[in-house]
Amino acid sequence: MAKILEIPGAAETIRYFAGAADKIHGATLKMSRELHGYTLREPIGVVGHIIPWNFPSQMFVMKVGPALAAGCTMLVKPAEQTPLSALYYAHLAKLAGIPDGVLNVVTGYGYSAGAAISSHMDIDKVSFTGSTEIGRLVMQAAATSNLKSVSLELGGKSPFIIFNDVDVDNGEICVAGSRVFVQEGIYDEFLVKLVEKTKTWVVGDPFDPNVHQGPQVDKKQYERILSFIEHGKREGATLLTGGNPCEGKGYYIEPTIFTDVADDMIIAKEEIFGPVISVMKFKTVEEVIKRANATKYGLAAGIMTNDLNIANTVSRSIRAGVIWINCYFAFDRDLPYGGYKMSGFERDMGLESLDKYLQLKSVAMPIHNSPWL
Repeated sequence: MAKILEIPGAAETIRYFAGAADKIHGATLKMSRELHGYTLREPIGVVGHIIPWNFPSQMFVMKVGPALAAGCTMLVKPAEQTPLSALYYAHLAKLAGIPDGVLNVVTGYGYSAGAAISSHMDIDKVSFTGSTEIGRLVMQAAATSNLKSVSLELGGKSPFIIFNDVDVDNGEICVAGSRVFVQEGIYDEFLVKLVEKTKTWVVGDPFDPNVHQGPQVDKKQYERILSFIEHGKREGATLLTGGNPCEGKGYYIEPTIFTDVADDMIIAKEEIFGPVISVMKFKTVEEVIKRANATKYGLAAGIMTNDLNIANTVSRSIRAGVIWINCYFAFDRDLPYGGYKMSGFERDMGLESLDKYLQLKSVAMPIHNSPWL
Protein backbone atom coordinates (compact mmCIF):
# COMPACT_ATOMS: atom_id res chain seq x y z
CA MET A 1 0.00 0.00 0.00
CA ALA A 2 2.84 2.41 0.82
CA LYS A 3 4.54 1.92 -2.56
CA ILE A 4 1.37 1.95 -4.64
CA LEU A 5 -0.74 4.54 -2.82
CA GLU A 6 0.89 6.35 0.07
CA ILE A 7 4.17 7.54 -1.47
CA PRO A 8 2.66 8.71 -4.79
CA GLY A 9 -0.18 10.29 -2.80
CA ALA A 10 2.30 12.14 -0.62
CA ALA A 11 3.96 13.64 -3.70
CA GLU A 12 0.58 14.74 -5.05
CA THR A 13 -0.29 16.33 -1.71
CA ILE A 14 2.89 18.42 -1.74
CA ARG A 15 2.15 19.54 -5.31
CA TYR A 16 -1.40 20.46 -4.33
CA PHE A 17 -0.36 22.69 -1.46
CA ALA A 18 2.48 24.21 -3.48
CA GLY A 19 -0.26 25.46 -5.78
CA ALA A 20 -2.24 26.81 -2.82
CA ALA A 21 0.45 29.19 -1.58
CA ASP A 22 -0.71 32.06 -3.81
CA LYS A 23 -4.42 31.44 -3.19
CA ILE A 24 -4.40 33.06 0.26
CA HIS A 25 -6.28 36.35 0.05
CA GLY A 26 -7.90 38.84 2.37
CA ALA A 27 -11.04 40.83 1.56
CA THR A 28 -12.04 44.45 1.05
CA LEU A 29 -14.81 45.43 3.43
CA LYS A 30 -17.81 47.66 2.84
CA MET A 31 -17.77 49.96 5.88
CA SER A 32 -19.14 53.38 6.78
CA ARG A 33 -18.63 56.35 4.47
CA GLU A 34 -15.75 57.58 6.62
CA LEU A 35 -13.71 54.35 6.76
CA HIS A 36 -12.06 51.99 4.35
CA GLY A 37 -11.27 48.48 5.60
CA TYR A 38 -9.73 45.23 4.53
CA THR A 39 -8.54 41.96 6.05
CA LEU A 40 -5.22 40.18 5.88
CA ARG A 41 -4.63 36.47 6.40
CA GLU A 42 -1.24 36.05 8.03
CA PRO A 43 0.77 32.99 9.17
CA ILE A 44 -0.15 31.94 12.68
CA GLY A 45 3.54 31.53 13.56
CA VAL A 46 5.45 28.48 14.76
CA VAL A 47 3.50 25.23 14.41
CA GLY A 48 4.10 21.98 16.29
CA HIS A 49 2.92 18.90 14.37
CA ILE A 50 2.52 15.64 16.29
CA ILE A 51 1.74 12.76 13.93
CA PRO A 52 0.93 9.04 14.44
CA TRP A 53 2.46 5.85 13.07
CA ASN A 54 -0.29 4.95 10.61
CA PHE A 55 0.35 6.33 7.09
CA PRO A 56 3.51 8.14 8.28
CA SER A 57 4.36 9.62 4.87
CA GLN A 58 0.89 10.93 4.14
CA MET A 59 0.48 12.24 7.67
CA PHE A 60 3.72 14.19 7.33
CA VAL A 61 2.81 15.94 4.09
CA MET A 62 -0.83 16.64 4.97
CA LYS A 63 0.40 18.57 8.01
CA VAL A 64 3.53 20.17 6.58
CA GLY A 65 2.09 21.06 3.14
CA PRO A 66 -0.60 23.56 4.19
CA ALA A 67 1.54 24.98 7.01
CA LEU A 68 4.35 25.76 4.55
CA ALA A 69 1.87 27.22 2.07
CA ALA A 70 0.52 29.46 4.83
CA GLY A 71 4.03 30.74 5.55
CA CYS A 72 4.60 29.09 8.92
CA THR A 73 7.75 27.61 10.39
CA MET A 74 7.30 24.29 12.12
CA LEU A 75 8.47 21.45 14.29
CA VAL A 76 7.36 17.91 13.43
CA LYS A 77 7.38 15.05 15.93
CA PRO A 78 6.73 11.70 14.26
CA ALA A 79 5.56 8.67 16.21
CA GLU A 80 8.40 6.87 17.96
CA GLN A 81 7.54 3.72 15.96
CA THR A 82 7.96 5.41 12.55
CA PRO A 83 10.52 8.25 12.69
CA LEU A 84 12.57 7.44 9.57
CA SER A 85 10.07 8.65 6.97
CA ALA A 86 9.78 12.08 8.63
CA LEU A 87 13.56 12.39 8.87
CA TYR A 88 13.94 11.48 5.21
CA TYR A 89 11.28 13.98 4.13
CA ALA A 90 13.11 16.68 6.09
CA HIS A 91 16.28 15.71 4.21
CA LEU A 92 14.42 16.03 0.89
CA ALA A 93 13.06 19.42 1.96
CA LYS A 94 16.60 20.65 2.57
CA LEU A 95 17.70 19.39 -0.84
CA ALA A 96 14.71 21.18 -2.39
CA GLY A 97 15.86 24.49 -0.92
CA ILE A 98 13.70 24.91 2.17
CA PRO A 99 15.78 27.27 4.39
CA ASP A 100 17.28 25.97 7.61
CA GLY A 101 14.97 26.42 10.56
CA VAL A 102 11.73 26.39 8.56
CA LEU A 103 11.02 22.65 8.72
CA ASN A 104 12.43 20.84 11.74
CA VAL A 105 11.96 17.22 12.86
CA VAL A 106 12.35 16.13 16.47
CA THR A 107 12.13 12.45 17.34
CA GLY A 108 11.20 11.12 20.74
CA TYR A 109 8.41 9.77 22.89
CA GLY A 110 5.06 11.43 23.30
CA TYR A 111 5.40 11.87 27.05
CA SER A 112 8.62 13.86 26.56
CA ALA A 113 8.95 15.37 23.08
CA GLY A 114 5.20 15.58 22.46
CA ALA A 115 4.55 17.12 25.86
CA ALA A 116 7.33 19.67 25.31
CA ILE A 117 5.81 20.79 22.01
CA SER A 118 2.32 21.06 23.49
CA SER A 119 3.46 23.19 26.42
CA HIS A 120 6.21 25.29 24.79
CA MET A 121 5.63 29.01 25.18
CA ASP A 122 7.10 29.86 21.75
CA ILE A 123 4.90 27.50 19.75
CA ASP A 124 1.74 29.21 18.47
CA LYS A 125 -0.20 26.21 17.16
CA VAL A 126 -0.31 22.46 17.74
CA SER A 127 -1.76 20.16 15.09
CA PHE A 128 -2.19 16.67 16.55
CA THR A 129 -3.37 13.40 15.05
CA GLY A 130 -3.73 10.45 17.40
CA SER A 131 -5.92 9.04 20.13
CA THR A 132 -8.66 10.96 21.89
CA GLU A 133 -6.99 10.34 25.25
CA ILE A 134 -3.72 11.98 24.18
CA GLY A 135 -5.65 14.73 22.41
CA ARG A 136 -7.08 15.75 25.79
CA LEU A 137 -3.57 16.02 27.22
CA VAL A 138 -2.43 18.14 24.27
CA MET A 139 -5.32 20.55 24.84
CA GLN A 140 -4.61 20.73 28.57
CA ALA A 141 -0.93 21.51 27.95
CA ALA A 142 -1.83 24.16 25.38
CA ALA A 143 -4.32 25.78 27.76
CA THR A 144 -1.96 25.89 30.73
CA SER A 145 0.96 27.29 28.73
CA ASN A 146 0.31 30.13 26.28
CA LEU A 147 -3.26 29.26 25.22
CA LYS A 148 -1.94 28.16 21.84
CA SER A 149 -4.40 27.18 19.15
CA VAL A 150 -4.99 23.42 18.81
CA SER A 151 -6.19 21.27 15.93
CA LEU A 152 -7.15 17.66 16.68
CA GLU A 153 -7.83 14.67 14.43
CA LEU A 154 -8.61 11.86 16.84
CA GLY A 155 -10.08 8.39 17.10
CA GLY A 156 -13.05 6.96 15.27
CA LYS A 157 -15.51 4.08 15.32
CA SER A 158 -16.74 4.47 11.79
CA PRO A 159 -20.03 2.82 10.76
CA PHE A 160 -20.39 1.16 7.37
CA ILE A 161 -24.09 0.84 6.51
CA ILE A 162 -25.26 -1.60 3.83
CA PHE A 163 -28.89 -1.52 2.69
CA ASN A 164 -31.04 -4.27 1.16
CA ASP A 165 -31.00 -2.82 -2.35
CA VAL A 166 -27.29 -3.38 -3.04
CA ASP A 167 -25.82 -6.35 -4.88
CA VAL A 168 -23.93 -8.41 -2.31
CA ASP A 169 -21.76 -9.83 -5.09
CA ASN A 170 -20.66 -6.34 -6.13
CA GLY A 171 -16.88 -6.18 -5.75
CA GLU A 172 -17.11 -2.52 -4.77
CA ILE A 173 -18.44 -3.47 -1.34
CA CYS A 174 -15.16 -3.30 0.52
CA VAL A 175 -15.67 -3.60 4.25
CA ALA A 176 -13.35 -1.16 5.98
CA GLY A 177 -15.48 0.30 8.76
CA SER A 178 -15.08 -1.20 12.20
CA ARG A 179 -18.87 -1.38 12.68
CA VAL A 180 -20.71 -2.92 9.75
CA PHE A 181 -24.49 -2.49 9.81
CA VAL A 182 -26.28 -4.79 7.34
CA GLN A 183 -30.02 -4.58 6.68
CA GLU A 184 -31.85 -7.76 7.63
CA GLY A 185 -32.92 -8.69 4.08
CA ILE A 186 -29.34 -9.39 2.96
CA TYR A 187 -27.69 -10.03 6.33
CA ASP A 188 -27.29 -13.81 6.08
CA GLU A 189 -26.12 -13.73 2.46
CA PHE A 190 -23.68 -10.94 3.27
CA LEU A 191 -22.11 -12.91 6.11
CA VAL A 192 -21.56 -15.93 3.86
CA LYS A 193 -19.85 -13.77 1.23
CA LEU A 194 -17.81 -11.93 3.84
CA VAL A 195 -16.48 -15.14 5.36
CA GLU A 196 -15.58 -16.44 1.89
CA LYS A 197 -13.70 -13.23 1.16
CA THR A 198 -11.93 -13.31 4.51
CA LYS A 199 -10.59 -16.79 3.79
CA THR A 200 -8.74 -15.37 0.77
CA TRP A 201 -7.21 -12.53 2.82
CA VAL A 202 -3.42 -12.94 2.84
CA VAL A 203 -1.57 -11.98 6.03
CA GLY A 204 2.20 -11.75 5.91
CA ASP A 205 5.27 -9.82 4.83
CA PRO A 206 4.20 -6.25 3.97
CA PHE A 207 6.90 -6.06 1.28
CA ASP A 208 5.12 -8.84 -0.65
CA PRO A 209 2.70 -7.20 -3.14
CA ASN A 210 0.32 -10.17 -2.82
CA VAL A 211 -0.17 -9.59 0.92
CA HIS A 212 -3.32 -7.76 2.08
CA GLN A 213 -2.44 -7.33 5.76
CA GLY A 214 0.93 -6.94 7.45
CA PRO A 215 1.91 -7.09 11.13
CA GLN A 216 0.81 -4.73 13.86
CA VAL A 217 3.16 -1.84 14.48
CA ASP A 218 4.53 -3.09 17.82
CA LYS A 219 3.91 -5.48 20.70
CA LYS A 220 1.79 -2.98 22.62
CA GLN A 221 -0.67 -2.57 19.75
CA TYR A 222 -0.64 -6.32 19.08
CA GLU A 223 -1.58 -7.10 22.68
CA ARG A 224 -4.17 -4.31 22.73
CA ILE A 225 -6.01 -5.79 19.75
CA LEU A 226 -5.96 -9.29 21.25
CA SER A 227 -7.37 -7.89 24.50
CA PHE A 228 -10.30 -6.34 22.60
CA ILE A 229 -10.97 -9.70 20.97
CA GLU A 230 -11.09 -11.32 24.42
CA HIS A 231 -13.47 -8.57 25.61
CA GLY A 232 -15.78 -9.36 22.71
CA LYS A 233 -15.89 -13.06 23.55
CA ARG A 234 -16.46 -12.41 27.26
CA GLU A 235 -19.31 -9.98 26.54
CA GLY A 236 -21.15 -12.59 24.49
CA ALA A 237 -20.43 -11.66 20.89
CA THR A 238 -20.10 -14.54 18.43
CA LEU A 239 -16.61 -14.98 16.99
CA LEU A 240 -17.29 -15.89 13.37
CA THR A 241 -13.74 -16.00 12.04
CA GLY A 242 -10.20 -15.35 13.27
CA GLY A 243 -9.53 -14.08 16.75
CA ASN A 244 -6.07 -15.58 17.14
CA PRO A 245 -2.44 -14.65 16.52
CA CYS A 246 -1.13 -16.04 13.25
CA GLU A 247 1.37 -18.87 13.37
CA GLY A 248 5.05 -18.03 13.24
CA LYS A 249 7.03 -14.99 14.27
CA GLY A 250 5.79 -11.43 14.17
CA TYR A 251 2.86 -9.42 15.47
CA TYR A 252 0.33 -10.89 13.05
CA ILE A 253 -3.36 -11.30 13.90
CA GLU A 254 -5.98 -13.20 11.93
CA PRO A 255 -8.75 -11.14 10.27
CA THR A 256 -11.50 -11.26 12.88
CA ILE A 257 -15.28 -10.99 12.46
CA PHE A 258 -17.76 -10.73 15.32
CA THR A 259 -21.53 -11.08 15.01
CA ASP A 260 -24.32 -10.77 17.60
CA VAL A 261 -22.68 -7.57 18.82
CA ALA A 262 -24.71 -5.27 21.06
CA ASP A 263 -24.22 -1.52 20.74
CA ASP A 264 -23.05 -1.23 24.35
CA MET A 265 -20.25 -3.80 24.01
CA ILE A 266 -16.69 -2.51 24.20
CA ILE A 267 -15.86 -3.81 20.71
CA ALA A 268 -18.78 -1.74 19.36
CA LYS A 269 -17.83 1.45 21.20
CA GLU A 270 -14.05 1.74 21.36
CA GLU A 271 -11.52 2.21 18.58
CA ILE A 272 -9.58 -1.05 18.10
CA PHE A 273 -7.29 -0.04 15.24
CA GLY A 274 -6.76 -3.56 14.06
CA PRO A 275 -8.21 -6.32 11.81
CA VAL A 276 -11.45 -6.66 13.79
CA ILE A 277 -14.98 -5.82 12.61
CA SER A 278 -18.40 -6.18 14.18
CA VAL A 279 -21.27 -7.07 11.83
CA MET A 280 -24.69 -6.00 13.13
CA LYS A 281 -28.19 -6.44 11.74
CA PHE A 282 -30.71 -3.58 11.41
CA LYS A 283 -34.28 -3.15 10.13
CA THR A 284 -35.06 0.49 9.34
CA VAL A 285 -33.31 3.67 8.26
CA GLU A 286 -34.32 5.39 11.49
CA GLU A 287 -32.88 2.57 13.58
CA VAL A 288 -29.51 2.49 11.87
CA ILE A 289 -29.08 6.28 12.03
CA LYS A 290 -29.64 6.19 15.78
CA ARG A 291 -27.26 3.27 16.29
CA ALA A 292 -24.58 4.63 13.97
CA ASN A 293 -24.54 7.86 15.98
CA ALA A 294 -24.44 6.06 19.34
CA THR A 295 -20.71 6.44 20.01
CA LYS A 296 -18.56 9.29 21.27
CA TYR A 297 -16.77 9.41 17.90
CA GLY A 298 -17.70 11.02 14.60
CA LEU A 299 -14.80 10.68 12.18
CA ALA A 300 -16.23 8.98 9.08
CA ALA A 301 -19.02 6.74 7.81
CA GLY A 302 -19.86 4.71 4.73
CA ILE A 303 -23.24 4.12 3.07
CA MET A 304 -24.03 1.47 0.44
CA THR A 305 -27.37 1.92 -1.33
CA ASN A 306 -28.87 2.46 -4.78
CA ASP A 307 -31.60 4.68 -3.34
CA LEU A 308 -30.63 8.34 -3.70
CA ASN A 309 -33.20 9.41 -1.10
CA ILE A 310 -31.76 7.01 1.49
CA ALA A 311 -28.21 8.09 0.65
CA ASN A 312 -29.04 11.77 1.15
CA THR A 313 -31.14 11.21 4.27
CA VAL A 314 -28.54 9.07 6.03
CA SER A 315 -25.54 11.19 4.99
CA ARG A 316 -27.22 14.30 6.42
CA SER A 317 -28.16 12.49 9.63
CA ILE A 318 -24.86 10.81 10.53
CA ARG A 319 -22.73 12.98 12.80
CA ALA A 320 -19.38 12.44 11.11
CA GLY A 321 -16.92 14.65 9.30
CA VAL A 322 -16.66 12.50 6.17
CA ILE A 323 -19.39 10.42 4.52
CA TRP A 324 -18.58 7.97 1.72
CA ILE A 325 -21.51 6.87 -0.47
CA ASN A 326 -21.06 3.62 -2.42
CA CYS A 327 -17.33 3.68 -1.69
CA TYR A 328 -15.08 3.65 1.36
CA PHE A 329 -11.76 5.21 2.31
CA ALA A 330 -11.89 7.42 -0.80
CA PHE A 331 -9.57 10.43 -0.40
CA ASP A 332 -8.64 13.36 -2.57
CA ARG A 333 -6.44 16.39 -2.00
CA ASP A 334 -9.49 18.67 -2.38
CA LEU A 335 -11.58 16.78 0.19
CA PRO A 336 -11.31 18.14 3.77
CA TYR A 337 -10.91 15.42 6.39
CA GLY A 338 -11.70 15.64 10.09
CA GLY A 339 -14.20 14.68 12.73
CA TYR A 340 -17.24 15.58 14.79
CA LYS A 341 -17.69 15.01 18.52
CA MET A 342 -14.68 13.37 20.21
CA SER A 343 -13.01 12.68 16.88
CA GLY A 344 -11.63 16.20 16.96
CA PHE A 345 -12.04 19.52 15.20
CA GLU A 346 -10.62 21.52 12.28
CA ARG A 347 -9.69 19.85 9.01
CA ASP A 348 -6.74 18.39 7.15
CA MET A 349 -6.56 18.39 3.33
CA GLY A 350 -8.43 20.72 1.00
CA LEU A 351 -7.96 24.47 0.90
CA GLU A 352 -9.88 24.56 4.20
CA SER A 353 -6.81 23.10 5.90
CA LEU A 354 -4.96 26.38 5.29
CA ASP A 355 -7.34 28.18 7.65
CA LYS A 356 -5.92 26.64 10.82
CA TYR A 357 -2.43 27.93 10.01
CA LEU A 358 -3.60 31.50 9.34
CA GLN A 359 -4.74 34.39 11.49
CA LEU A 360 -7.17 37.07 10.34
CA LYS A 361 -6.11 40.68 10.77
CA SER A 362 -8.55 43.56 10.24
CA VAL A 363 -7.24 46.91 8.98
CA ALA A 364 -9.25 50.15 9.00
CA MET A 365 -8.26 53.60 7.74
CA PRO A 366 -10.08 56.92 7.41
CA ILE A 367 -10.84 58.32 3.98
CA HIS A 368 -11.05 61.91 2.71
CA ASN A 369 -13.13 64.28 4.85
CA SER A 370 -13.59 61.59 7.49
CA PRO A 371 -14.21 62.78 11.06
CA TRP A 372 -11.49 60.30 12.06
CA LEU A 373 -8.85 62.46 10.34
